Amino acid sequence: MPFRLHFGDDDLMRCRFAVSPLWETQEAVRTLRRPDRHGYHPYWLRRIREAARELDLAPLWLLMPRRGHSPDFLGPPPIGPAAVFEDEIAQLRAADPGTAREELARALADTPGALESARGRAMLADPGRAVRELADLMEAAWHALVEPEWPRLRALLEADVAFHSRRLAEVGLGALLPELDRRMSWDGRTLTVDWPGEHGRDLGGRGLVLMPSVFSWPDVISGYDPPWQPTLVYPARGLAGLWARPGAEGGEALVRLLGRGRAAVLAALTDPATTTALAHRLGLAPSSVSAHLTVLRDAGLLTSRRYGHQVLYERTPLGMALVSGG
Repeated sequence: MPFRLHFGDDDLMRCRFAVSPLWETQEAVRTLRRPDRHGYHPYWLRRIREAARELDLAPLWLLMPRRGHSPDFLGPPPIGPAAVFEDEIAQLRAADPGTAREELARALADTPGALESARGRAMLADPGRAVRELADLMEAAWHALVEPEWPRLRALLEADVAFHSRRLAEVGLGALLPELDRRMSWDGRTLTVDWPGEHGRDLGGRGLVLMPSVFSWPDVISGYDPPWQPTLVYPARGLAGLWARPGAEGGEALVRLLGRGRAAVLAALTDPATTTALAHRLGLAPSSVSAHLTVLRDAGLLTSRRYGHQVLYERTPLGMALVSGG
């Protein structure tokens, strides 16, 4: 059940990349309630465990259905390519209460039992107060869960934007879009994403924000109703090496488990790489690296995908957990 984004002539000229600390904060909160995402962030989950216990995130979780609508005002498209949290949280605090109430009602309706709950009824009865309290809670979540790790998160996200901006210059938008994620395809006017959530949207000349995300990983997310610019959130490159602790990679425990050659190959995949790139990085023969990659992939520690004329390898959640000591 795919969703489709239909481009007009103006839309092709109005696409941009962006990075959002507020979006990452929202998705970090969501990830705490999504066990299927935990394998991607073992180090972070251990690090923030005590801080998360000090937060009452229930009001935010009430607005984060597993499938369905989440309020756009909680994490709107970034103001610019280098948005800072202080500007984004100010934008959240300025949300119109009437519009916020409509979005709150949609999200609560998509979360079983939320619309009839005491918290849900209170939000709808006083949406202005709800906006203030949700903004306060989001700011507390930023300081506790995301801000301490933001320098490394921002570096990874900005590296993703730089890489794909270069690819955009090399191959053009139509070829780039399917490269962002294997579930995307392009037919010249329509971007189709093979992901649950059947719907179609005409971009209407507003273009598209392309936003890499760490905490949304591995989901592809599309949304935002007017007045927001349509946005496509995709998994950022290089997540496999993001949470690796100093000294963890190539550790003796991993060597004893996999053997020195395979452990080195798995540890070297800090971002998606080809056989040739890994061989050069490790100083090994390409044939040896290829054999190790095959075994690691068959064991469920790696996946492979075609990227243009190349085949890239990257760690699975199990592979990430092994390297990071999870």
